[in-house]
Amino acid sequence: MRAQQVFMESLLAHGVDSIFGNPGTTENSLLDRLADYPQIGYYVVLHEGVAVGAANYYAQAAGRTPVVNLHVAPGLGNAIGMMYGALKARAPMLVTAGQQDTRLQLREPLLSHDLVAMAAPVTKWSAEPKAPDEVAPMLRRAFQIANRPPAGPVFMSLPVNVMEGETGATDTAPARLQVASPPDPNGLAKAVDLLLDSDSPAIVTGDDIAPDGAFSSLVAFAETLGAPVWQLGLRSQVVFPSRHANYKGRLALDAAGIRDALKGRDLVFLLGGPGWEELWFDGASPLPEGVPVVELQNASELLAFNDPVDVGMAGGLAVSLHRLREELHARGGNGLAAAAAARNAALADEKAAELQAVNARLEKLWDTSPMTPARALHEVATAAPEDVVIADESITASLEVWGHFNFQRPGDYYGGKGGGIGQGIAGAIGTKVAHPDRPVLAISGDGSAMYSIQALWTAAHHRLPIVFVILSNREYRVLKHNMDIYRHRYDARSNRPYPHMDLTEPALGFVEMARGMGVDGVQVTEPEQVAPAIRKGFASGAPYLVDLVISGKV
Repeated sequence: MRAQQVFMESLLAHGVDSIFGNPGTTENSLLDRLADYPQIGYYVVLHEGVAVGAANYYAQAAGRTPVVNLHVAPGLGNAIGMMYGALKARAPMLVTAGQQDTRLQLREPLLSHDLVAMAAPVTKWSAEPKAPDEVAPMLRRAFQIANRPPAGPVFMSLPVNVMEGETGATDTAPARLQVASPPDPNGLAKAVDLLLDSDSPAIVTGDDIAPDGAFSSLVAFAETLGAPVWQLGLRSQVVFPSRHANYKGRLALDAAGIRDALKGRDLVFLLGGPGWEELWFDGASPLPEGVPVVELQNASELLAFNDPVDVGMAGGLAVSLHRLREELHARGGNGLAAAAAARNAALADEKAAELQAVNARLEKLWDTSPMTPARALHEVATAAPEDVVIADESITASLEVWGHFNFQRPGDYYGGKGGGIGQGIAGAIGTKVAHPDRPVLAISGDGSAMYSIQALWTAAHHRLPIVFVILSNREYRVLKHNMDIYRHRYDARSNRPYPHMDLTEPALGFVEMARGMGVDGVQVTEPEQVAPAIRKGFASGAPYLVDLVISGKV
């Protein structure tokens, strides 16, 4: 059997049903064999970054490991930014690139480079089979590493002659891994001691809660403890119901902002991620001084990675939270129940006040022209189907997205990690492939959309009914905000304009671009026009674009 056939059989054995690709000459053998494997869908994109961005959101949404098909060195280079985002999102995927014939590589042929070295910094593992007999075992290792916590992308370079070589190593059976182990009993007992001694605990969680199946366990644990729950600054999944009284939203991206949020808390419980992500240097810990820290991660290498902890535990997040909750019930008794009830009631009052403040801000700027992001997203949320899935890259409008949509469970929302832009429009492709029976709404800023606007063609080509909403403030608004912060932090002159941050002269014509790629759409300038446009998009049964003209930074 040829190695390329072994490769395809291995994909089936590992549950692969989707390949996102932008192929070239060195991938001809894969494309030629796809006709023999109708179980595997191939989604064609017009830029390599879009392939990885789609696979990233697909991996999160489907709970499967997709394959990305790239073309040699330039194609891999085009994809590396999105691979960084997938690494930060801990999205398991196998990224491949065809490589030139190994017998020609010494001569540095056209398009050749060291693909393994190129991919290594943005993947968990990067390798190239040197002989056909290595393909099957290397694939088994690739899928095992991609899915072992912390999950993430892996890379394989596939030389043409190796893949067309004959091999007797045809065992494609996947490794069956059981990695959701319970925590160490001693660590669990110490953690419970600290939790029971706390009068004002706080929970800070990353996105691993969703793929680890620990969503319900975290909700029950937070209610049992009577603790508020904060999420990382860049959210990629729903880890707690967004309108639950205990949910406090995302943390700031600087240590001072994080400390301020946690002020008054006498214990911090970190789980399912790095705890916090910082953009600005403060020279101090995000943790309030003297506050004990309990940490739970699904991999021991993540424990105490940036800050010291008092108790660190590694184990499956769902089973560990369940065990912690059982111990809290057993040892805390009526005293804990009464204290938690009082804390939960106080959090409910805070949540009601927060919602009133959101509505007051919306009402105050209701008639602003152009419409504010808050008014625009209020209208979008009103018109969107109840079971809509959001593929998000709204950036400076993300607080409004979370304020106006009700995210009740994992699968309702997917967002980008790492800070690189262009992920939302691309990610919507993978989101729809993963959720064929749910309506999908992509929300993107105009600057971000231009990084992967080619995804519209893929949506049209594969008849993926996605409603794309572009928030057109005609500027890089986030950069203007960050310029203000920079000038304040470094005592720079603050009365200058914002250089090279406006997307005007000419303004971007998203409706025209969409129609050029086979997607119908409309530009909306008045808030009363938003809901009808959104409803029309979903009713069309086809990809549809709504260009919402909104206010910029004042």
